[in-house]
Amino acid sequence: MSFVLHAQERGQLTRHELKTLRNNGSIPAIIYGKEVNSTPIIIDRADFLKGIKEAGRNALLSIDVSGKKHQVIMRTYDEDALSREIIHIDFLTVNPSSLITAEVPVTLIGEAIGVKEGGVMQQSLHELSVSAKAADLPESIDVDVSNLKIAETLYVKDIRHLYPYEINHEDDEVVTSILPPKQEEVIHTGEKQSSTIPEDVQVKEEAE
Repeated sequence: MSFVLHAQERGQLTRHELKTLRNNGSIPAIIYGKEVNSTPIIIDRADFLKGIKEAGRNALLSIDVSGKKHQVIMRTYDEDALSREIIHIDFLTVNPSSLITAEVPVTLIGEAIGVKEGGVMQQSLHELSVSAKAADLPESIDVDVSNLKIAETLYVKDIRHLYPYEINHEDDEVVTSILPPKQEEVIHTGEKQSSTIPEDVQVKEEAE
């Protein structure tokens, strides 16, 4: 799924001018690639966030800069450390039919049998590097864990054949596993336990 963003070309701006743009609902960005000169642009924040929410992080975008359209993907972005708002974006121009590599989030689907039996799900890979045509990059990789039992592990080799794109990981890399439930050890000494704290044990009280 792709969408169209309208952008304006911009020149070199001061930090104060960039801050003013952001406060007015715009995001400074840049378009770059093999067949295009690096072009600083301005896009509308609301339009961008709406499009990304509908199409996904790895969506193919069409950016219209003064009537000239560029097919791009969002390569990287910068966030404000406090507000977590996007403050700058790098867009890479691509050929929709060319092969590109991107990091795609892994989403575990279903409730594992092992979890129902008291096991603990441990996800080792939260993203997978995949190679696919720009137009076919997935928003996320859904991995069904419904049949996973306690002490069982799901490896990359177990899911590789399920998707129409290349997964750039070794077969023995762990995607997720089910850990056995922790067994609490009950120790019966036969001795009466003291309700007082030994003198040689220091207790650190939290400051209120």
